[in-house]
Amino acid sequence: MTTPRTVLITGGNRGIGFAIAEEFVAQGHRVAVTARSGEGPEGSLTVRADVTDSAAVDAAFSEVESTLGPVEVLIANAGITRDTLLMRMSDDDFDSVIDTNLGGAFRVVKRASKGMLKARFGRIVLISSVVGLYGSAGQVNYAASKSGLVGIARSITRELGARGITANVVAPGFIETDMTAELPEATQSEYKKSIPAGRFATPGEVARVVTWIAGDDAGYISGAVIPVDGGLGMGH
Repeated sequence: MTTPRTVLITGGNRGIGFAIAEEFVAQGHRVAVTARSGEGPEGSLTVRADVTDSAAVDAAFSEVESTLGPVEVLIANAGITRDTLLMRMSDDDFDSVIDTNLGGAFRVVKRASKGMLKARFGRIVLISSVVGLYGSAGQVNYAASKSGLVGIARSITRELGARGITANVVAPGFIETDMTAELPEATQSEYKKSIPAGRFATPGEVARVVTWIAGDDAGYISGAVIPVDGGLGMGH
């Protein structure tokens, strides 16, 4: 049985973040999600926060701490895309994706680390993407932000590893979400051909890897990149 923890998931109102929150709730944890709009799953506390704003992040943490207690498990999942080819990508297309996906992870990790250092316990999980290390045409900004999370996790591991804090990266491949469902059938089957497993993952398959790496059994794993991609990014 895993120890009940106070868990905060950024961007927990839809897709993978929502599924991760659901799984933590199902396992009996105290769960909060940040969202700019919408709500987390039933049984979770939703707090409003924009991860590009340090003051908003601080306020969200304070609300979670006063309601559920100090954050012991942080899942940095909030992210955006602004896909376009390099030649067409504006500075703003690049900067906004980096500021949300990479800067956002930095801000929430920094704020969470205060309580984790005091408790001498913490689990930090950064949600990356197969694209972070595999690369993708039209996603220079997104891939850069997602590979940057590996550098964050490994630096935190070296900095805070002796204080009972782990930091790991989970790198999903193609997942069955609203976004992939909107792709034309032909495009979907083309993608599936490149995936050794021959299918997309369910959000739950990602969520259960996240809850495991954040759990009691994974205390000696840190600085790892765990792919949940059906073999798509092998060797990366």
